[in-house]
Amino acid sequence: MLRSLKLLGLSLLIVALPALASAVDVEDEKGTFSIEYTPKRIVVLEFSFADALAAVGISPVGIADDKEKARVLPAVREVIGDWESVGMRSQPSLEVIASLKPDLIIADIGRHEAVYEDLKKIAPTLILRSRRETYEDNLKASAIIGKVVGKHEAMQARLTQHREFMQSYKEKLPKGGSFQFGVARHDLLSLHPEAAYAGGVIKALGLENAKTGAKDGASRRVSLEQLLAVNPDYLIIGEYSKPNVLNDWEKEPLWNVLKAVKNNRIFNVDPNTWSRCRGIMAAEQMAKDLVKILTP
Repeated sequence: MLRSLKLLGLSLLIVALPALASAVDVEDEKGTFSIEYTPKRIVVLEFSFADALAAVGISPVGIADDKEKARVLPAVREVIGDWESVGMRSQPSLEVIASLKPDLIIADIGRHEAVYEDLKKIAPTLILRSRRETYEDNLKASAIIGKVVGKHEAMQARLTQHREFMQSYKEKLPKGGSFQFGVARHDLLSLHPEAAYAGGVIKALGLENAKTGAKDGASRRVSLEQLLAVNPDYLIIGEYSKPNVLNDWEKEPLWNVLKAVKNNRIFNVDPNTWSRCRGIMAAEQMAKDLVKILTP
């Protein structure tokens, strides 16, 4: 009997070891995040987190997709298939999240800090930076996500592939001139500075960001006169609405003073990819856009 109990105890220890071996500790925006299992039912509350999961072939069961599935990057949708919408990124539905019975939630410190404790009551919550993150911040966050979901080696390989991809596209791009990405709405133009995500991608591709005077990564609303003060050689525009404020500015004399106008260097890109999405796949699509624009 004693021998049988000892064998039973040894077998239980052996069974328990895999769970202990899979325990992971990472640093997120709240300190040390620990998880002792590989999550299978993941809910993400930002597009960049869905991008990170797709990069290593994982499909979340729920996404805060602003109730518009088309806002998730096409390349990401192709990998992850279908999912349940948990509402707006700014205000996801806790009830819907709970109904999905997640074993991991990935939240954004910029949007979800106020409901962090509520999210933790539903499932372990990894809280990272997405809104107003930099390009390099995003790559670091992707590495953390890869480790937490049990795909550390796969994510490291994907990040290496990503940097090689960006380098190959960097070599295709002509050098010279300053670049400015902005989002145009019906009544305003917002410029994204070098410290913003799009600015970081532009820099990573060996291109120069125009000087906006911004001291952080927040977008800057500008008038036509302020745009002229920045006066980039290339103006990359994501149009959230058509018509928009640029259509009004085109009627102003100052518009024709802009270098980008005089040299026919204003280009339109998908604002969803360039402004909302962020992530490994998003950056690669942005690189493709720039190569298409600059090397037709």
